[in-house]
Amino acid sequence: MNQALIDLGDYIAGAAANEVERSELVSDELILWTRPASLIRLMTMLRDDSNCQFKVLVSVCGADYPARERRFEVVYNLLSMKHNQRIRVKVATDEATPVPSVVGVFPSANWFERETWDLYGVLFSDHPDLRRILTDYGFEGHPLRKDFPLTGYVEVRYDEEQKRVVYEPVKLVQDFRTFDFTSPWEGMTRQLPGDEKANVPQDEGKA
Repeated sequence: MNQALIDLGDYIAGAAANEVERSELVSDELILWTRPASLIRLMTMLRDDSNCQFKVLVSVCGADYPARERRFEVVYNLLSMKHNQRIRVKVATDEATPVPSVVGVFPSANWFERETWDLYGVLFSDHPDLRRILTDYGFEGHPLRKDFPLTGYVEVRYDEEQKRVVYEPVKLVQDFRTFDFTSPWEGMTRQLPGDEKANVPQDEGKA
């Protein structure tokens, strides 16, 4: 167990008791859970507190659990270069409840939140420019949701012959492939250059 992270989690839970729902250590990583309404205050505290100094927002990502009432987890990965520590902040939400944008606290969140909105459909309130960033123009739906259909969508490209943008059905075709899971050492049947030297008697090799 990482005692430094345990102590840090206890400190943050005490200093931001109203913002932290719970803290846990999973695979030697500190995870803080908070509510959307408390997110900005917690992120500001983690950035500015002298015992934290998590001034780098490494990434914002999402996870989808359709069976849950609040199906989405928005995950913020933070780095403190001063203390050489990393922590993770998580917020649970649903399809209709927006999460406050943290662009005002960490400007780098701008494109991270746009990506999370594009791929998962998580809403971010007060975001300066919440629009798609990875999918095509006019794309409908959010492709990283677990219930996103795998067929029935089109992709857009520029056709040189027609000299215009065309829409075509998405084709996800894979050729049939067989995989050999045998160890390369066990599956090696042919002799490699130099192997013949191993079969030469030592006396003959000295002659």
